[in-house]
Amino acid sequence: MAHKMETSSAIATAPTPLWEVGATLGEGVLWDAPNGQVWFVDIKGRRLHRCAADGSNRQSWDAPGQVSFVVRATDGGLVVSLEDGLYRFVESTGEFVPFVKVEADVPGNRFNDGHVDAQGLLWFGSMDDAEEAPSGVLYRFDGKDVVRMDDGYIITNGPAVSPDGCTLYHTDTLDKRVYAFDLAEDGSLSNKRLFAEITDGGWPDGMAVDADGHVWIAVFRGWRIERRNPQGEKVGEVRFPCSNITKLAFAGDDLRTVYATSARKGLTAEELAQQPLAGALFTFRAATAGLPHHVLRLQE
Repeated sequence: MAHKMETSSAIATAPTPLWEVGATLGEGVLWDAPNGQVWFVDIKGRRLHRCAADGSNRQSWDAPGQVSFVVRATDGGLVVSLEDGLYRFVESTGEFVPFVKVEADVPGNRFNDGHVDAQGLLWFGSMDDAEEAPSGVLYRFDGKDVVRMDDGYIITNGPAVSPDGCTLYHTDTLDKRVYAFDLAEDGSLSNKRLFAEITDGGWPDGMAVDADGHVWIAVFRGWRIERRNPQGEKVGEVRFPCSNITKLAFAGDDLRTVYATSARKGLTAEELAQQPLAGALFTFRAATAGLPHHVLRLQE
């Protein structure tokens, strides 16, 4: 039986710009619930940004490299990625302190997207910075050890986990495919399979999963975020006033406020003139609640 695809208005309000920050490559948006703050990065601009839920109290820091995601840890601190691994970010001083070296011997690579699951495991991927070689790897970090989980990607993206914690989703951006894996209690992956293929234009980027188990996929060069059911079928979309949508996070007390990052990267001067909001942080209200953000479990 055919399913009905919902329009933007049915699944969400229209996105509005919250912070016209003009990010070259906005990414890694995080809802920091205990502090009521939104964090995100500009990978190519080498900047880390933070604001209040309403867009006020803005603060930005220069990073010493391409910072690609930010997560909270169990000790209350922040962990971010730079090209050669994971770092602790010290808010009070703006310092980036080396934490765990990863791929320090692969100078052509950088890191991209990251996600912490309900067990406190950090899932994150690397990629070829030139976007040509399949040197990207999906990693798992348990607060102590970094483990290689899958490889062969040119651009890794969007780790996300289902509400029951049994399925991990991961994106192969240039192949326009999103994969699903069985995720076991011990953090192992198996049964890699195709979950969805983006065929309506654009490339799948960052993701988030809602409380109903639907996967929301930001589409770079696609002007939209797609909502897909657990079977991978597209059931709705949210349209944006700019083309490069990169990542989203469910937020707020009811987890129905969504924040989404965008990018100016790759747009021509003419396209930038037509898309003055490219690179902004957007917000909208979703009809369905998302899942809470988790903190990275650190080990001695």
